[in-house]
Amino acid sequence: MTRLIRRLAVLSALLLLCGCAFARTPWVEVGGERFQVEIAATVEERALGLMFRDRLEPGHGMLFIHERQEPQAYWMKNTRIPLDILYFDNDRRLVSQQRSVPPCRSGRGCPAYPSEAPARYVLELNAGEAARLGLRDGDELIFGPGIPAAD
Repeated sequence: MTRLIRRLAVLSALLLLCGCAFARTPWVEVGGERFQVEIAATVEERALGLMFRDRLEPGHGMLFIHERQEPQAYWMKNTRIPLDILYFDNDRRLVSQQRSVPPCRSGRGCPAYPSEAPARYVLELNAGEAARLGLRDGDELIFGPGIPAAD
């Protein structure tokens, strides 16, 4: 009996550890689908973004968090993968979309892709995700635990 109790205790501890590790993985949900995200909340993290990467895993993205809601513009300098750039306001409602934005390696010749309305959050996903999900302006971005919302 003591042996069984020890095994159950070890199994419970392992399950707890696995659950905690999963819970710490940031995620967002949009269009009824969940995406694991990297968070870019500092100026440096936002400047680097997804530059120099050869691949973004399916079901993954990057969430950029800005200090305030205002017009945003992103570019694809040194970005090697096509992306959907989705802009959300303080209420986490989709206000603008730039779909299937191509990579740009030319440096100064890379165009900007602005939001059509002030935004606080920007979500970058693999190109084609917005179309696949049928995203429309007004759709909500849901945050998983640990992602800071606007003040």
